[in-house]
Amino acid sequence: MPSPPRLASVSLVLSTSLKPRFIPRHSLFRYRMASNASAFGLKDVSLVRTQAFIDGKWVDAKEGGTIKVTNPATAEELGTVPEMGLEDTKAAIEAASKAFKTWSKTTAKQRHDILMKFYALMKEHADDLARLITLENGKPLAEAKGENTYSASFLEWFAEEAVRTYGEVVPSAMTNLRNVVVKQPIGASILTPWNFPSAMITRKLGAALAAGCTAVIKPPPETPFSALALVELANRAGVPPGVINVVTTQANVAEVGREMCENTAVRKISFTGSTPVAKMLAGMATTTLKKVSIEAGGNAPFIVFDDADIDAAVEGAITCKFRGSGQTCICANRIYVQSSIYAEFASRFAEKVAAFKVGNGLDKDTTHGPLIHERALEKVQRHIDEALSQGAQLLHGGKRIPGAGSFFAPTVLSDVPAKALVNQEETFGPLAALTRFETEEEVIKLANDTPVGLAGYFFSRDVGRVWRVAEALEVGMVGANTGLISQAVIPFGGVKESGLGREGGHGIDEYMELKLIAFGGL
Repeated sequence: MPSPPRLASVSLVLSTSLKPRFIPRHSLFRYRMASNASAFGLKDVSLVRTQAFIDGKWVDAKEGGTIKVTNPATAEELGTVPEMGLEDTKAAIEAASKAFKTWSKTTAKQRHDILMKFYALMKEHADDLARLITLENGKPLAEAKGENTYSASFLEWFAEEAVRTYGEVVPSAMTNLRNVVVKQPIGASILTPWNFPSAMITRKLGAALAAGCTAVIKPPPETPFSALALVELANRAGVPPGVINVVTTQANVAEVGREMCENTAVRKISFTGSTPVAKMLAGMATTTLKKVSIEAGGNAPFIVFDDADIDAAVEGAITCKFRGSGQTCICANRIYVQSSIYAEFASRFAEKVAAFKVGNGLDKDTTHGPLIHERALEKVQRHIDEALSQGAQLLHGGKRIPGAGSFFAPTVLSDVPAKALVNQEETFGPLAALTRFETEEEVIKLANDTPVGLAGYFFSRDVGRVWRVAEALEVGMVGANTGLISQAVIPFGGVKESGLGREGGHGIDEYMELKLIAFGGL
């Protein structure tokens, strides 16, 4: 039997013309928007989409089901999106597969130009896109604006990468043979998390489009509106039908994920999420030996040595731990402080946390928003209770904030035992656990005593120690004297059970295959 066509990350029917396709503003209203689109408070209400996107069309689920999306700050319904199933997913994959035949043949310059238009539109609509992020994710508006800037930067980066996918000439041992290696797009499906509703899309999609792949995206059911708004802008930028498809699902996620992983037309899976789910998807993908990129769970150590600048370390820990209310995969989860400076660090750190203003992300005074849902609240409380039962001390917070929305008081625990549950698994919430250590050797052992290895951080002014510790930490990314490492240009990814492959700086290679062309008879 002939091999099925390949596809990339999302599925849409590709148009015969590859010229940028600008849609008149008035015609955008042909598509169905949320019945309460005006309630979102956007300047451009046509960015609010309540349908999935397959083959260049906004569509409902074939079986008619919907998913309710709520604002975690108010527990109020924002709107609904389709509950897509197996047949919808197959249609999306088929559309992407057809579009791949033409999109993969476009020039790198054509793809560069479209991505740069997409980037410009994200900048133009920055306020609306940030507001969407805050409404469905809960993070403060300032953070949401930062995410949009970060998200757009991936499109800019990969636009430039598109025109630099160089091959190579490999010298031959035979005088009549010449070896040329070229790079060709592979195709992919994209599965993303809710904690960065926009940036996790563009970090994958930007690479896929730049490489010449089409794609099928499954966004999280908690935060689908940001993904759908990005697709609307991609259309305006001239991305042809079939190149991007979005399948929204919640109840049918198991069968949708399996189809993405096992369908022979899909040659690449890119996933960001928990380690257990990553293992399950990777197992499914082995049935057809798909190429897999995974950014899975973390349990980041944050180490403060006694020669550190304590003020800088406190600020770094605050940023690293509590960004997104602790709901980031690379946030500090275990904070180790050397004994001689432990009391001073703990006092300054808790004082900073006590000054946080928790509330609705749209409130200008809010510094930290809600958690995403009830399960997140329960996990934070479980970690706190277990640590306290083992002798930890509560310095601040410790309980859910009563009222509407899923708010939890930013919490600081001191004297947390190394074997406490919070030090063994990722909390994904506003809980900072402080643990003492005595020596460099001891803390390196503690930091590496975990099956995952995404990111790690430490503060020290000893140059020799900086090199030793950076090389000794078993993680994919290290922040030395900084709590912020995320950038579009870096190779983002982990080691051990934190994933496979890299996104960002070297991400385009994950969406391409090397092909040797040996020229003989010369």
